[in-house]
Amino acid sequence: MSCPDCFRGSVHEGQPRGEVTHAYGLDAYVVGPADGRPVTGVVVILPDAFGWEFVNVRLLADKYADQGGFKVYAPDFMNGRPAPLYVLESMKVVASSAGILSKAYHLVRALCGAVPFLIYNWPTRAWPKVKGFFEQLRKEEGSSLPVGAAGFCWGGKQVVLLGRGDTIDGRPLIDAGFTGHPSLLSLPGDVEKLTLPVSFAVADHDQYLSIAQAESIRAVVGAKPESARGEVTIYPQTGHGFCVRADPHFPESVKQADDATEQCVSWFHAHFASAS
Repeated sequence: MSCPDCFRGSVHEGQPRGEVTHAYGLDAYVVGPADGRPVTGVVVILPDAFGWEFVNVRLLADKYADQGGFKVYAPDFMNGRPAPLYVLESMKVVASSAGILSKAYHLVRALCGAVPFLIYNWPTRAWPKVKGFFEQLRKEEGSSLPVGAAGFCWGGKQVVLLGRGDTIDGRPLIDAGFTGHPSLLSLPGDVEKLTLPVSFAVADHDQYLSIAQAESIRAVVGAKPESARGEVTIYPQTGHGFCVRADPHFPESVKQADDATEQCVSWFHAHFASAS
């Protein structure tokens, strides 16, 4: 199951500068480098529970485009059924010093938003949509450009599935993957099946993924052949969701999220260069 922190965090301020289009069978937010330079690869964001329309996800897509020189897609892999944003507010009340009746009300409210999300978007139900998108992407833009997948929480599981190395026309659907605080993983099996390089950004206070589990992931991906070798970075004094939903009122949280963004961009730069 996913942990309560999958549904906690802050909504960020800002105006995404990309556009909404229809690409490879799905509605998607798409953005390129603001300076118009030629892109070095395509990165697809597989979002957390709050989906492709979540402003945080779109602002992160803008960062990847500008810092990495990538064309970035954030598709609607959830068929319009993400967790509603009111769940974030209700989870804040549940974690506060509010009265027991208020907490009970908001817990029920949060469950009413979170449970349908999990039912409609369970990994095995979502995987065909994810796979279909990447198959079409690889056959078109991905025929001449390297392709990366960056997934968070819910999307992290899909990145790990992509990392198994499924192919189309003899080529893997992605060249490399990145995941921040993935959830719904089956360990150690999911990681043992990786045949492509995946970088993990993990919080040291994650109710879903413990430090011991993160270290076991590091041991597995670090021992793979060079073509499939991954990495794990553990971020101190932070929790699940920090890559996408860091609280802007806490500078250290913002720095950790920025460091994870740099981890992702650097990872794709390295692997896109070798894939070109």
